[in-house]
Amino acid sequence: MAQSNARTDEELEQEFNINQFKRLGGYLKPYKSALIKILFVILISNIVLVLGPYLTSIVIDESIPNKDTGQMTWIIVFFSLATLVGGWCSRYRIQHITLLGQDVLKDMRSEIFEHLQKLSFSYFDTRPHGKIVIRVVNYINSLSDLLSNGLINVISDVLSLVVTLVFMFSIDVKLTLYSFILLPVLFVITLVIQKKQRKAFQEVSNKQANLNAYIHESVSGIKITQSFTRETINNTIFAEVSEDQRTTWMKAVKIQLLLAPAIQNIATITISIIYFVGIRGLGVDVSTGVLIAFIGYVNNFWNPMVNIGNFYNSLITGTAYLERIFETLDVEPEITDAEDAFEMPPVKGDVVFNDVTFGYTPKQTIFEHLSFHVKPGETIALVGPTGAGKSTVINLISRFYDVNDGEILIDGMDIRNVTLNSLRNQMGVMLQDTFIFSGTILDNIRYGKLDATEEEVMEAAKIVRAHEFIINMKDGYRTVIKERGSTLSAGQRQLISFARTLLSDPKVLILDEATSSIDTQTEIILQEGLDRLLEGRTAFIIAHRLSTIKNSSRIFYIADKKIQESGSHDELMAQKGLYYELYKTQFDLLQEI
Repeated sequence: MAQSNARTDEELEQEFNINQFKRLGGYLKPYKSALIKILFVILISNIVLVLGPYLTSIVIDESIPNKDTGQMTWIIVFFSLATLVGGWCSRYRIQHITLLGQDVLKDMRSEIFEHLQKLSFSYFDTRPHGKIVIRVVNYINSLSDLLSNGLINVISDVLSLVVTLVFMFSIDVKLTLYSFILLPVLFVITLVIQKKQRKAFQEVSNKQANLNAYIHESVSGIKITQSFTRETINNTIFAEVSEDQRTTWMKAVKIQLLLAPAIQNIATITISIIYFVGIRGLGVDVSTGVLIAFIGYVNNFWNPMVNIGNFYNSLITGTAYLERIFETLDVEPEITDAEDAFEMPPVKGDVVFNDVTFGYTPKQTIFEHLSFHVKPGETIALVGPTGAGKSTVINLISRFYDVNDGEILIDGMDIRNVTLNSLRNQMGVMLQDTFIFSGTILDNIRYGKLDATEEEVMEAAKIVRAHEFIINMKDGYRTVIKERGSTLSAGQRQLISFARTLLSDPKVLILDEATSSIDTQTEIILQEGLDRLLEGRTAFIIAHRLSTIKNSSRIFYIADKKIQESGSHDELMAQKGLYYELYKTQFDLLQEI
């Protein structure tokens, strides 16, 4: 897929088809029992509804002319009781349809959320996060009325049509056929509106996604916005994106509102035709009571048609959102367990890159024929220019991406042949972008090991020297942190993330710029804890601050798609090559400061 941004409309990769309507209906299967009960109640309600005109015809044609007050009384009593039953049925239907619809929405939301967590990094790399969030929240919520009322109500209306038609045909076949005379006109109008409406709401979904993505991006980057005084420019951009959304929405609604008046006008003309035919006796011979009853049934026929038309409107509108939801659900994760994948046993940490070639895009490779061997317990530092592939090495070890060619072995096992969970459970990864979740410090540290005791959490914090600042906070380890750790300093966030990684007790430790936000004094203290942690573990460390990697077993200088230099700090300094120049440059800069 092409790279998407907050102001670019997404192209629909898979058109909607009738099978996806069936797929939507599949969400009702777990609630089959509840659905049957609702349909039974709806049937009773519809029978009560059609009794009105029939009983009215009896009163007009028999009870009143014959002055049969007894018959009229029984009809009144019977109809009153039937109305009470119909009222209870309506209450039951509304309550349980709403509950059923919300259960279905919850299932859909859970399914798409669970699916998103399985998708590969490449999916998130090519889309603004706001356009992903809108599918889980806004698009699902937009289906609320469709699933809570529309889907079941249309079944009710279809049943009502069937029951009404049975009564209409039983009264007079010719009058019933006259009632259908304008149906072809309705079908033509519906097809024309449907095509335009679906296209219009596809455009609405695109503009809503753009708006949501821009808001998400702006909120996430608010500090940068204010630092560069971009508020006025951003407001202008937001106004443009918002206006695009408003314009497309109004256009779509105008098209949507065409169907209901069309149905109502056709219904009114049809009733006029029935009156004309019935009064003039054009091929029919009915009494006044029967004609009045029949007009009642015609209304009962066209009212559901109006409701079905409104449902059809909602369905076409919802189609634009369903297309995006199902499109997301149909994205196959690029990184998955092989069919014969097995659980990786506890590893020692022997890591081998064997002739690895990899690129994030087919046209540009990061590595070509990269090979190296790391023995258990070694600490490997990765250095080199920006974009050389240092973070890519750790992404490949964790199997966030798969190699294009070659293989990566841990303890002699190709990581593509083991389950992802068993691989990643034995790794401790601290990425460059430190992420702190909203919640307590305690919960954040044991995020990767939920069964950890408070004592274990405190021990991990002590090792990375986070314990001291945590206990000095208002509620200690139970201090609530706001989203992304905004109330903490960058160094404090990094130390908490460090403790979280250490608590998982990994066999392979990956640190990407682990000390970049920690001051020099804290770094010296932290180094003591790191030395204890690294004992007996295989570790990969990325650090631009070269003083933190001097004690590494080996240092890999990565550039030009391969390892240019490899050796200990002293060995590489003695070579006076690329690493030497890098270290000397950094040292000279520090001296100037």
